[in-house]
Amino acid sequence: MSDKQAEMQTILDEADLIYTGEDVAQALDAMAVRITEELKDKHPLCLGVMLGGLIPTGQILPRLNFPLELDYIHATRYRGKTEGADLHWLKYPNSSLEGRTLLIIDDILDEGVTLQSIIDYCNEHGAKEVYTAVLVDKQHNRRNGLEKADFVGLNVPDRYVFGHGMDYKGELRHLPGIYAVKGL
Repeated sequence: MSDKQAEMQTILDEADLIYTGEDVAQALDAMAVRITEELKDKHPLCLGVMLGGLIPTGQILPRLNFPLELDYIHATRYRGKTEGADLHWLKYPNSSLEGRTLLIIDDILDEGVTLQSIIDYCNEHGAKEVYTAVLVDKQHNRRNGLEKADFVGLNVPDRYVFGHGMDYKGELRHLPGIYAVKGL
C-alpha cells in the first residue's frame, strides 16, 4: 500500500459518519420534489459544478421528471488542498446562457465564493434567472459570497467533510455517505 493510500484509509477509518448513504438519498429525494415544484415549467439549463457537483448532479437529475438541459462548469478554489485559494476557471459551459433559467448544482455551500462567482458569470452572460442547489450547507458564519442556496439537501457541522462528491485532498468523493475528518 502506498503512503497516499495508507493516509486515505486512515482518514476514512478515523472519520465520523455524519450522514449515511440512505440519509443522503432521502435528502436528494426531498430536494428533487422542491426543484420540481419550482422549475418544472421553466425548461432549465442545469449546470453541474465539477468536480464536487458531479455526484449530486448525477443523482438529482434522474429524480426530475420534466424537460431540462444539462451542461457543466468547472471552477475551483481547492485544487486538491484542504483550504481554498483564488478561484481557478477550468471550463465554461458550452450552452448559451442568454435568457435561460439556470440551476447550478454543487456539492457544498461553504464560504460561498465559488458559487457566487459562478452566479455572477451566469448573470454577466445573460441568464434570465439563476437557482442554486447544494447537497450540503456547512453551518458557520464565515460566508463571504453566496449566503444561502435555493435548494439544500442537508446541513453539516463546521468541520471538513468528504464523501458524496466532496473530497479530502482530491480523494474519497465516491463514498455514499458523508463523513467528517477527525480533528478538522
